[in-house]
Amino acid sequence: MLVLNRSEVRDLVPMPDAIALMKTAFAELSAGRTISPLRTVVSLADREGDALFMPAYVPAMNALGLKAVSVFRRNPERGLPVIHAIVALSDPETGQPLAIMDGTYLTALRTGAVSGAAADLLARPDSSVLAAIGAGAQGVTQIAAVCAVRPIARVIAVDVSEPALERLRQLLRNDWPDIESRLETTMDAAAAVRAADIICTATTSHTPVFRDEDVRPGTHISAVGAYTPEMQELPAETVARATVVVDAVEAALAEAGDLIVPLQRGMVSREHFTRELGMVVSGSAPGRTSPEELTLFKSVGNAVQDVVVAKRAVEQARERGMGTEIDLT
Repeated sequence: MLVLNRSEVRDLVPMPDAIALMKTAFAELSAGRTISPLRTVVSLADREGDALFMPAYVPAMNALGLKAVSVFRRNPERGLPVIHAIVALSDPETGQPLAIMDGTYLTALRTGAVSGAAADLLARPDSSVLAAIGAGAQGVTQIAAVCAVRPIARVIAVDVSEPALERLRQLLRNDWPDIESRLETTMDAAAAVRAADIICTATTSHTPVFRDEDVRPGTHISAVGAYTPEMQELPAETVARATVVVDAVEAALAEAGDLIVPLQRGMVSREHFTRELGMVVSGSAPGRTSPEELTLFKSVGNAVQDVVVAKRAVEQARERGMGTEIDLT
């Protein structure tokens, strides 16, 4: 069985490749050609943490696997990342274990990549200012992905923590040094949102992280943080007036407080949430239809993302002789 660490996964799957993989994976998902049960969540409320278990099978890409991810919100106090994860792949012909790899970076990579895919499909082509709210590992790859698909001249990173903003700068310096010269950091979300053509949110907030009135016409929003019914990054008013695209309708309506809140308030109907990213990829649903349209991509994550990126990493590792082989027997 092959073992891949963080730096190997990063080298094996560059961001543009991950964005292309997301488009293919979500087209397959929306066409009903994948198997990805709703995630199992084990809540450790006394420790402010969640453990999530997410299997998936993507026949078109011969990818079968499982991600186990934990989100422990007190970890920064311990000097640890909020998110830890591993991804395991099995051979879909025999069921034999194929590989296990760092899933913490892979989670950030694929989450950033799906926002990059959504921005490529939904954001105005001339978008040049990105506001990224949430300075964790997910925020870093949101920035990298959007910069890969749009001519971003100004990146405004927002967080309530100055140390988190400095860590984000360091991560960009290490992994995407060409972006650092475009980076500004601030704790003023309102000013950042008012300037933005594209907004990315990657937080675990339980209350909206910006105001609806600060969002300009024609903005695109990618919201990837809040992943439970109790969490909410977005104002309900913004969701109600936006053209909404989700990763998977069933999962989003079961898990995304950003969508559940306006539904429960009667501000929208379920018909407001019928458009999936894979439908836009395949052309069976439209993307942006005018420069003034407000578009919103809401993702709660799907294991098809993890297994297709993991499969690409393994294929490339075999070709390039990378990774460590272990014998489980």
